[in-house]
Amino acid sequence: MRFASLGSGSRGNALLVEAGSTRLLIDAGFGTREMVRRLERLGLAAADIDAVLVTHEHSDHIGGVFACARRFDWAVLLTHGTLAACRDDGTDTRITIIDSHEPFSVGDICVRPFPVPHDAREPVQFVLGDGARTLGVVTDAGHVTRHMVDMLDACDALVLECNHDVKMLAQGSYPQALKRRIGGLWGHLDNAAAALLLSRIRHSGLRHVVAAHLSEENNSPALAQAALSAVLDCAQDWVGIATQDDGFAWRDL
Repeated sequence: MRFASLGSGSRGNALLVEAGSTRLLIDAGFGTREMVRRLERLGLAAADIDAVLVTHEHSDHIGGVFACARRFDWAVLLTHGTLAACRDDGTDTRITIIDSHEPFSVGDICVRPFPVPHDAREPVQFVLGDGARTLGVVTDAGHVTRHMVDMLDACDALVLECNHDVKMLAQGSYPQALKRRIGGLWGHLDNAAAALLLSRIRHSGLRHVVAAHLSEENNSPALAQAALSAVLDCAQDWVGIATQDDGFAWRDL
């Protein structure tokens, strides 16, 4: 199994996971032309994608889902609440409704969704596996729950939200209402909260940890790496960064 990011941040998100002959996207926050360009950067064509798993209805995650699904004939898997909250009803796409607590398989990949606290209708994140290795993904959650800890425990790799630094957010230029939303219980994980989550799971066998969904104004790669590496007792540059423009290249499990 291997995984890569096409881009991560408030201007668009898409994470690619491959196992055997199956390739899945988690979210598709880019339009069709940009999606093609970013896939080509990873050596793939749009036709190589089997399905897209949707975490929630915010535009940076779902903005390109239905347009891409129609153009490239991708299957779309999402919760009932997410579909109900979308402006696009998914007409002329292959939609499968998933249960946020029930595992399922797509080709060679087993997917275990789990609910997270975020200001969306029925948001989920995912643990994906090929029978040998597992990848845990959490990119939009306002706080750490016991269920999140249980789901991510002992994964072989993690893509973990480090949206903001608390001090930078407080001192930044965002309106107060937006600051409260981001830093609230239904907003986004800050660096310290991400480090807390990491400290509560068994992480000695982790092969990869990537900090994702970093705010371009309210965080820095160095601060995110410092927070996570302190828990892992590793060099800061061992912690990867998913950037908005470049995502990150293939990582093998």
